[in-house]
Amino acid sequence: MNEQSSFGRKDTLRPGSADQRREQMLQAALEVIIERGYPDTRITDVAERAGASPALVIYYFKTRDQLLTEALRYSEDNWYTTGTRRMAAIATCAGRLEEIVAMTCLPEEDTDAVGSWLVWLDLWAQSPRNAGVAAVRQKFDERWREMIRSIVLTGQETGEFAPVDADDFAVMLSALLDGFAVTIALDDAEVGPRRAFELTMRYAAEKLGFSWSGRQTKN
Repeated sequence: MNEQSSFGRKDTLRPGSADQRREQMLQAALEVIIERGYPDTRITDVAERAGASPALVIYYFKTRDQLLTEALRYSEDNWYTTGTRRMAAIATCAGRLEEIVAMTCLPEEDTDAVGSWLVWLDLWAQSPRNAGVAAVRQKFDERWREMIRSIVLTGQETGEFAPVDADDFAVMLSALLDGFAVTIALDDAEVGPRRAFELTMRYAAEKLGFSWSGRQTKN
C-alpha cells in the first residue's frame, strides 16, 4: 500500500524521496519542540509545520514519542557532522577543543546553539519519567564525553596536553558545559554565552596545561 493511497490528498509535503520527507518531518518536530516544549508538541503540530497529514507522520514514526526522540537524534547527528567537519580543518587539539566549546556556547559560531539547549532542557526534564527519552539522553551523554575524551587523548599523544585522566576531564568538562547550557538557554544576564565560553576555555587550559588567551580559530 503506497503513501498516496494510504493518506489521500491531505498530504501536501514537498515531493521527494522517503528520506527527504522523513527529514522534513524531523526538522519540523525540532522547530515545534523549541517553540512549545517537548510535552506540548503534538503530532498534529508537526504535521502542520511539515505540510503533511498527521496520518503520514504516523506512517513514518508510528508514535509521538518515537517522532520526538528521533528528532532529538537528528539534531545531535547534525551537530556532530558539523563539528567533525570543522575540527578536521584545525591542526591542533587545543584548537579542536576550543571549536566544540565555541559551537556549544556561542550563538555566533553556531546559530542553532540556543535552540539546541532548549531542546536539551526538555530532554533532561523528561528523562526521569520517560524511559525512552532517558535512553536517548544516556547515549547522547556517552557520545559527548567520548568526543572530549578522544581529543584529550590525541592531545596527550602529541604532547599538547598534560597527562590528566582523560575520562575524568571529559566528565568534568561536559558537566561544566551542561551547567552553562542552563544560563545560556535562560538568557542569564550575569552568565551569557561569551562568559560561559571564556570560563570554560580557561578551565580547560588550566587542567590540560596549554596556553589560551582568547578565541583564535574561526571558520
